[in-house]
Amino acid sequence: MTKKTWWKEAVIYQIYPRSFMDSNGDGIGDIKGITSRLDYLKYLGIDVIWLSPVYKSPNDDNGYDINDYQAIMDEFGTMEDFDELLAAAHERGIRIVMDLVVNHTSDEHKWFMESRKSKINEYRDYYIWREGKDPQTPPNNWGSCFGGSAWQYDQATDMYYLHLFSKKQPDLNWDNPKVRQEIFDMMAWWCDKGIDGFRMDVISMISKTKEMPDGEISGLYGNFEPYCVHGPNVHKYLQEMNEKVLSKYDIMTVGETSGVTTELAKQYAGEDTHELNMVFQFEHVESDGKYGKWTDRKIPLTTLKKILSRWQTELYNTAWNSLYWNNHDQPRAVSRFGDDRPEYRKISAKMLATCLHMMQGTPYIYQGEELGMTNYPFKDPEDFRDIESIQAYKEWCANGRISHEDFWPCLRFKSRDNARTPVQWDDTEQAGFTSGTPWIAVNPNYREINAKKETADPDSIFHYYKKLISLRKQNPIIVYGKYELLFKDSEDLFVYTRTLENKKLLVVCSFSDRETAFPIPEEFIGANCMISNTENTYDTQTVTLRPYEAFVLQKPDSPQ
Repeated sequence: MTKKTWWKEAVIYQIYPRSFMDSNGDGIGDIKGITSRLDYLKYLGIDVIWLSPVYKSPNDDNGYDINDYQAIMDEFGTMEDFDELLAAAHERGIRIVMDLVVNHTSDEHKWFMESRKSKINEYRDYYIWREGKDPQTPPNNWGSCFGGSAWQYDQATDMYYLHLFSKKQPDLNWDNPKVRQEIFDMMAWWCDKGIDGFRMDVISMISKTKEMPDGEISGLYGNFEPYCVHGPNVHKYLQEMNEKVLSKYDIMTVGETSGVTTELAKQYAGEDTHELNMVFQFEHVESDGKYGKWTDRKIPLTTLKKILSRWQTELYNTAWNSLYWNNHDQPRAVSRFGDDRPEYRKISAKMLATCLHMMQGTPYIYQGEELGMTNYPFKDPEDFRDIESIQAYKEWCANGRISHEDFWPCLRFKSRDNARTPVQWDDTEQAGFTSGTPWIAVNPNYREINAKKETADPDSIFHYYKKLISLRKQNPIIVYGKYELLFKDSEDLFVYTRTLENKKLLVVCSFSDRETAFPIPEEFIGANCMISNTENTYDTQTVTLRPYEAFVLQKPDSPQ
């Protein structure tokens, strides 16, 4: 059986600080704002906060472009504010996990400002520089994740630097041992301060091949992935990180690993590989593209079940799953996987929660998910604040590749800004997020969907999440039980069992807006209902499930 650890049994809550809570009326969420809402999170029952970046940054990519890893972004407060947050969280039994962004820095980081000065500067080799093919042509045809070339010409030394994201996010050269040591020292500094772990941004991209040939054309540019993702030394460097830093502290680590497979996940996060505790895989959120990542289509349930079930079964007893529907880079869960129409939003949000939290792995709740917050009704490209969405509209529409009418529904549906609208705390102006003008618009449905209303209603989505978290703490089977998919060909139902020793659970989730007949398996007839999002009963051989109904049965001979 898998080793028991605190991070396997935890429920993690992701905070995107800019949009969580503003304490000073400047329209931007901040650290004091987070501290002011810790009692809300304690009441929900979560164990860990994953804090998206709060480091000093020029904010080209909302804090994922860092110019000082050991200082706090001015808009978010001070290091004293952070220390207060850490102490206040720990007083409540809540751990803090930092976002570690070390594939790249800001071009305003002191290392890069030195690096670009001359070819013989001591920091030159901290980044990846190459000669162009000729004075007007980059070293190769790679495109960046945010559009445009992955290379930026720098006049000072007549060379190009690599940036797999924004041109203001130059990639670090991890092959340089000085770079690695700088990063390890910085990580140890945060661990000594008392933080409880790291979520590692695009960590599968830190090792690049020495050769950097043109990539296969995909869209307007060549694909860099074969040369920059899961590169030749990535496991060596993570093992070195583990040896020098991670193994010395009781912390949790989770790596964002684009393009990861179950086999690769066993290397990154195997029980005995001495790298990371778990990884984020993206198959279930990247398999629905129409124009690259952009689509307005929902993933077919059979495809979703196949992906999630493969991760559940193939990592069992060898590595650990991260469970999530959404995060700061994905649209809202209920709009994407559920049904955000008013008559179905609440019940489908509860169904999605049931489906995810009953699987094996560590569940992640993204801020507002516990309220059933929805995608934003964007009306115009001017509504966006996200660099990726703005660049995508320019690349796909402005040059006439696709019509606005074709592309706009896809951009509205998948934009990262859907997740970044402010948390809806109450029904006062600006949803109680700020007394000023918010940096991005509040979703107009905040009068119906807000924390004040949800916490006051015992039948709310919030209280349903609270119950799921409580059940997880009381029942080891939910954490450690073996998973098995049933009814795999059903287009409407996601059904699986969890088994641990003599205990067994049946999890049934309807992803349909129609009534569905479901035959209760014989061994679960007369079972105890652990949780349900309706008032239905399950003591007959066949149950007529309501739209988006979900329930969990515990086998009769499995006492709670």
